[in-house]
Amino acid sequence: MAAPRDRSGTGPRTRPGRRLRARLRARAGSWRRGGSAAWLRTRKPASLRTAVAMAFATGTAAVTVLVGFLSYDAAARLVRVDEKSVFSQVVRDLRTQVQEKPFQPADYTTVDPDHDGPRDDLTRPTRTDVQILGAGGRIVEPGRPALPAGDGERRIADDARAGRYAEREAEIGDEEYHVATVALGGGRGAVQVAQKFSETEDLLSALQQRTALLAAAVIALSGAGGWWLARRITGRLVRLTSVAENVAEHGRLDVPVPVAGRDEVARLGRAFDDMLGRLASAVQDQQRLVQDAGHELRTPLTSLRTNISLLKRFDELPPDAREELLADLAGEARELSDLVNELVDLAAGQRDDDPLSDVNLAEVAEKATASARRRTGREITVRTVSPAVVEGRPAALHRAVTNLLENAAKFDAGGTEPIEVVVTGARIEVLDRGPGIADADLTRVFDRFYRAAAARGLPGSGLGLAIVREIATAHGGHAFAARRPGGGATLGFTVGTNA
Repeated sequence: MAAPRDRSGTGPRTRPGRRLRARLRARAGSWRRGGSAAWLRTRKPASLRTAVAMAFATGTAAVTVLVGFLSYDAAARLVRVDEKSVFSQVVRDLRTQVQEKPFQPADYTTVDPDHDGPRDDLTRPTRTDVQILGAGGRIVEPGRPALPAGDGERRIADDARAGRYAEREAEIGDEEYHVATVALGGGRGAVQVAQKFSETEDLLSALQQRTALLAAAVIALSGAGGWWLARRITGRLVRLTSVAENVAEHGRLDVPVPVAGRDEVARLGRAFDDMLGRLASAVQDQQRLVQDAGHELRTPLTSLRTNISLLKRFDELPPDAREELLADLAGEARELSDLVNELVDLAAGQRDDDPLSDVNLAEVAEKATASARRRTGREITVRTVSPAVVEGRPAALHRAVTNLLENAAKFDAGGTEPIEVVVTGARIEVLDRGPGIADADLTRVFDRFYRAAAARGLPGSGLGLAIVREIATAHGGHAFAARRPGGGATLGFTVGTNA
């Protein structure tokens, strides 16, 4: 049988309650599958300040609630135990009285002008309600309020043994009492004493309310104090975050970084400031390197373009001019290749992946000298005054010594005396007998692309000594240059203990 259709005729008719239950089940399923996690994600604190304040307030609240609960529990126990012990003592005293002396019910009535009767001994130490029963359990003097006198109390009143007693809990009106009935003996009657428990519970209830109010006040104050403390703690972090966002958005590295104090936040600020300084210095070095490289590359490229244009008339040139043109092209190509290699080495010098290790500088000097002898054909001697083992990168230190030797061989090309390498501890120096270095050039020979007036006609890129300085600086040392007594120059570098 076909399902009944609704009035529109578009589908089967369903009950609204069934559709509602289906939607609720679908929502419950989505909640179980991930809705709770999504809710928790949306309930995360929006900032570190809020998180710190909430953590501080939560911790304080937990401690306050725990201390308040333990304090109230201890106080309630003490009060209840104390009340119970007092009442038990009253019952014991009453039993002792009736066992030591045969009292009559009238002895415990309130008609005692001197207030020194046995009843006063019961009511003096505590707020105890007293009711007197006569023979057969009849009430001789009711209590205030009247205490229950049932079958159990009547049996105690008729008991022949003095001091026999019975206890029970009784509800009188809206109050709860602990009632004890003590027999006078001989069937003469009994004395009932009662203690109101509701007063103690009211007192404890008031104490509980005050404890809760005090805990709420402490939690509120801790929340305010936590917010203030979090603001003090995270204020500098917020300022540092603003600086970092400003740097990321605008790319400026010269922004001032707030640094104050000596704690971890201050250390973070100083580290961030140093990082920005290093980045700014690296950007400046990169820009200067690009500018200098562009300037230096123009000369060989211009010369190459000129010589290439002459190749169009190569057949018209005499044989001597042809050989000179080809030699110039080869030399310029070689010079351009050397310049590019030097630029690559200089740009990658501070990103050397060669791991740090213990390096014997005397061995580095010997290996670099052996390579330089094969390339230049010059006589080179090595003298080790005091050997030293330093922490450094062997390949980079080898390159620095090699560049110094090639520089000495270039400027002392026609020399007859050997080039000397002297190793003194963590100091390496190369001595030659070339034209020397002018006083005005001593402080600039390690600059990039710098060429003294006497060296402008010599081949080279002007980057070899700059690489030496970069390597020395990366190893915690420095490069130096001086005029050699008797002619020539002394160039070298030192290696620090913290490469």
